[in-house]
Amino acid sequence: MAKSRAGAVRKGTKGVKVGTGGHGRKALEGKGPTPKAEDRDYHPAAKMKARREKLAAAGKLQPRSSNASVSSKGAPTRGRKSDDEVVTGRNSVLEALRAKMPASTLYIATRAEMDDRMREAISLATNRGIPILEVMKPELDRVSGHDAVHQGIALKVPPYQYSHPNDLLDRALDSDAQPLFIALDGITDPRNLGAIIRSAAAFGGHGIILPQRRSVGVNAAAWKTSAGAAARLPVAMASNLTATIKDFKKRGVFVIGLDGDGDTALPGLALADRPLLVVVGSEGKGLSRLVTEHCDAVVSIPISKTTESLNAGIAASVTLYEISKLRAKL
Repeated sequence: MAKSRAGAVRKGTKGVKVGTGGHGRKALEGKGPTPKAEDRDYHPAAKMKARREKLAAAGKLQPRSSNASVSSKGAPTRGRKSDDEVVTGRNSVLEALRAKMPASTLYIATRAEMDDRMREAISLATNRGIPILEVMKPELDRVSGHDAVHQGIALKVPPYQYSHPNDLLDRALDSDAQPLFIALDGITDPRNLGAIIRSAAAFGGHGIILPQRRSVGVNAAAWKTSAGAAARLPVAMASNLTATIKDFKKRGVFVIGLDGDGDTALPGLALADRPLLVVVGSEGKGLSRLVTEHCDAVVSIPISKTTESLNAGIAASVTLYEISKLRAKL
């Protein structure tokens, strides 16, 4: 008789349980996501939330948004997009520094090849007290934007600080010179804005007025085109251009609009000796209907019939030159 091998005894199936066929599936389901800490009564975060709501109800605390914190000055510090711009490239950065464009940081790539432009840019930034950071190329790529050609140098420019239109008018009326302002209606090219700022500064302008909507702002491109004039001539932002025109007219300022189909020729402009607001429209659409209705005169510049129109920046320059020439004769 063969001796049985240990562990080779087959066990019976008595007592083995069969499956439930899915009847116990619900027992395996969870109870849902864990509640937020501030929604659990026993959690310290919930008690802190209750205290904040109590203080807010008593008027001692402003309710805090769930997706933004509040700084010590009361401005949201989280989730707010920065308006800073970055000027890239050796020529552009050098021109910006020469024009005394406000800047917060100059970035230099580590082991970047030095030339006269780089050395002058570093010297200008040092003399103006602008912080200079030496960073690795990947970091400079990130700061500049991966599509930008930075050539190992970039300049961070803070957002422009706009004036209020009424403040510009108050300062102009307090001065000895006859007030002269330029308003832009639908200008979206920053190079046109920069050229107009430069011309206004050259021909005795007291400021530029931009509408808040559908208009270019004072950005890095406008700064560069103005060749430094943006540092001397204030630019104001109007929430409503038509309302600003009405306010200026109430205070004795005459408004002229530039349009190719204007009914008044620029040479010998009769209003040149008075306080003036010159409104420049876009090249495509020209002046808007509401602005045109509130102009004291719509002026055109005589040009050759073979030329359809003038660039907005050039038209403004010609007009400002003519006004300054007429005023010089008075």
